Amino acid sequence: MTIEMPNAQLDWDDQGRPHSRLFDDVYFSDKCGLEETRYVFIEQNALRERFAALPAHGHFVIAETGFGTGLNFLCAWQLFDEIADPQARLHFVSVERYPLTGDDLQRALALWPELKHYSEQLLARYFAIHSGFQTLTLANGRVTLTLLIGDALEQLPQLDAQVDAWFLDGFAPAKNPDMWTPELFAQLARLAAPDSTLSTFTSTGWVRRALNEAGFKMRRTPGIGHKWEILRGVFLGVPDTARRAATVKPWFARPPQITGPRTALVVGGGLSGCASANSLARRGWKVVLLERHDRLAKEASGNPQGVLYLKLSAHGTALSQMIVCGFGYTRRVLEQLQRGRDWDDCGVLQLGFNAKEAERQAQLAAAFAPALVHLLDQPQAQALAGVELAHGGLFYPEGGWVHPPALCQFQALHPNVQVLTHHDVLHIDKVNGQWQAGQGDHVLASAQVMILAGAAEVKRFAASSGLPLKRIRGQITQLAETPQSSALKTVVCAEGYVAPGRLGEHTLGASFDFNNEDLTTTPEGHQGNLDLLEEISPDLMQRLAEQNLDPETLQGWAAFRCTSPDYLPIVGPLADTQAFHHAYAVLSKDARQVPDVECPWLQGLYVNSGHGSRGLITAPLSGELLAAWLNNEPLPLPRSVAEACHPNRFALRALVRRL
Repeated sequence: MTIEMPNAQLDWDDQGRPHSRLFDDVYFSDKCGLEETRYVFIEQNALRERFAALPAHGHFVIAETGFGTGLNFLCAWQLFDEIADPQARLHFVSVERYPLTGDDLQRALALWPELKHYSEQLLARYFAIHSGFQTLTLANGRVTLTLLIGDALEQLPQLDAQVDAWFLDGFAPAKNPDMWTPELFAQLARLAAPDSTLSTFTSTGWVRRALNEAGFKMRRTPGIGHKWEILRGVFLGVPDTARRAATVKPWFARPPQITGPRTALVVGGGLSGCASANSLARRGWKVVLLERHDRLAKEASGNPQGVLYLKLSAHGTALSQMIVCGFGYTRRVLEQLQRGRDWDDCGVLQLGFNAKEAERQAQLAAAFAPALVHLLDQPQAQALAGVELAHGGLFYPEGGWVHPPALCQFQALHPNVQVLTHHDVLHIDKVNGQWQAGQGDHVLASAQVMILAGAAEVKRFAASSGLPLKRIRGQITQLAETPQSSALKTVVCAEGYVAPGRLGEHTLGASFDFNNEDLTTTPEGHQGNLDLLEEISPDLMQRLAEQNLDPETLQGWAAFRCTSPDYLPIVGPLADTQAFHHAYAVLSKDARQVPDVECPWLQGLYVNSGHGSRGLITAPLSGELLAAWLNNEPLPLPRSVAEACHPNRFALRALVRRL
């Protein structure tokens, strides 16, 4: 079961410094917190020299146990900003079981006015911080902060990264022994890059010995302030006597890194394509975005109002984990758009419209923190919505609606993205190491990397034709906002949804039609949406009835959702299907085998599709996942979730099911 971790419980001394009530320990030195951070973590890991040596487009990964107030992160970022190449990137990963609230973080960081330039940027992105992997993009993409919210020994085994420098900064070993165990040190060794360094404020003998046994060569060095000694070390490699960590199976391993010019083609200008283009562009790639229509977001991403709809599970499924991680990421992206026109965080209310749904909602409310979702009874729900409702339900206070075309256009505005409309890619080929997008005999564009992000249209290409994507027609209805209907203050969902007005119009829907290939809106579709609205709130239906509600004359929009059989998106590198079946044929006889055979990748070819009705939540983070694959960065999702979304999962299942 997913258990949302609570926030840190703090006391504050007479000088405004935070103290952990749970661990009865300080977050930083009461004498020289900033100097201690710079000495223990910056200097002992030789970060000044290492940052200065980074080449253009190089990246450096720091990982930390115990994010706390973020002081170590801000000091590392400040130094990186001052001396690293302008095109280099910093990726900082920090695990934290009890994150500070935004208010507490702001109060703590106010103690360090010299870091104000950086702390203000962090605080502006520090919200929607829930369980699992939470990715914050800072400094226009130059700095990425990935917070692993939860128990360290649950989160770190799911991290896929190569760490250049470790900061061990949990509370003191005597106060918080769970953060100083051989099991945790084994994870540090598993994730350490060759010549990775490590430093910590403690000099406790058993900590030093345990780190040595894990593969780090540790030594004591003079401390600072009231600390006589501290520890620093370098990673030598996992000893032969140590228990080996499970290796990544070859079909889920990282493909060889792309060499040469950092150029990419993205086929498809919807949510997936624009997110993929933006994530690469922020890393210095030159991206050409090919869209077959006359503008971006013309198909499924053209909905006037999409809902940040969190269909979660209380059982910690891969899809539920991805939704929580993706929701936070999307919310932080949306802050850069215009509230009220492009999006609104008005909240999302899911009605408990029958006994089965009410039982499901009670389980969810018990599994997640109230800041993400909580139950409202009928009077509370009705008061919050502003219209009469027959039921209470689950309320997501950070949710709301989004105008998807605005999100697409914002992401495609990056100066490294070139948008080419009226470019319908009919075939793809690899010629002299370059992927080419073709239309008959005409080459539309070519690049080192190609990302297929055209929803179910990716099946038109031979390399991706076997992906089990299916199309589901959906129709929405647009109704003019009336003075009475403007009372609606939040998105309300049951079997359908209705959103507060945007630019004078409400959006309601949406139908699910598996057998209709015609995208012409129909009166039957509009009537179905009106029926869904009647179920949500007869009162709201009445408030809208002063206009003509004849389904024959109503306006709306229809498009195809694209989904996969397991409802997870399909995101990652593509392999040669025929060669894959040959390489791993033994799995059809024994699924436990792991042949030592490199996956036959279609080098440089990737896919980002199958987001269904959750694209607003899953597509932006999937762009980051692709960028991490391509740039050899820490993955922004737990490894198990990334594997659950991997295109190779279908070829693997096909082999295993032959047993």
